[in-house]
Amino acid sequence: MRRSLPTNALRNIATLAILVALTAGCAQTKEWLDGIRPGGSSESVIVGAPDAEQYVTEMHKLASGDPATQAEIYADAESTAKLTPGPSTKLRYALVLATPGHSGSDPQAAQTAFRELLTQTEMMTPAEVALASIHLDVVEQQIVFGAENKRLRSINSREEQAIAQRIAKVESENQELRHSLEEAEQKLDAITSIERSIREQANGETQ
Repeated sequence: MRRSLPTNALRNIATLAILVALTAGCAQTKEWLDGIRPGGSSESVIVGAPDAEQYVTEMHKLASGDPATQAEIYADAESTAKLTPGPSTKLRYALVLATPGHSGSDPQAAQTAFRELLTQTEMMTPAEVALASIHLDVVEQQIVFGAENKRLRSINSREEQAIAQRIAKVESENQELRHSLEEAEQKLDAITSIERSIREQANGETQ
């Protein structure tokens, strides 16, 4: 019989897969950060657009910060995107949503935001477009891994339930067998008592 993985093991596998995806995304980010710097001929000038490293630095602070810092960054990004909506503020908020490890993390919402941003790339710098593209890939992998983890946990739960039902059935059958054995022993004792009584009566008559 195939043995099912414990729920914690499944959760650890899914978490590891997400971390691999995030690591790949960070490696890609470093590559284009090395190639796209202020003053480079390929960088478009868009007034008010943050430097690419500003986005990455905030993501690092969000991922490694304490809950208070995380809540502050999330609230600021959310309110700024709503009060002054634009590609840069929306990208910042999407990156916050895409960053795991805090209560406001929402891969599905980040996916929607990145897709919307990539329909208006003319208002974004090449670095912002690269950030949106890379992290769209990352959150899509997170969503896939999350769905697969949920499916595996569901399968594991059903298998555990089936095993529990089989164990309960075996215990019930054992209880019935014990009851039947007790009845058989009682009948055997009664028969033995009757036989002993008959022998005693026979011995008494012969004496």
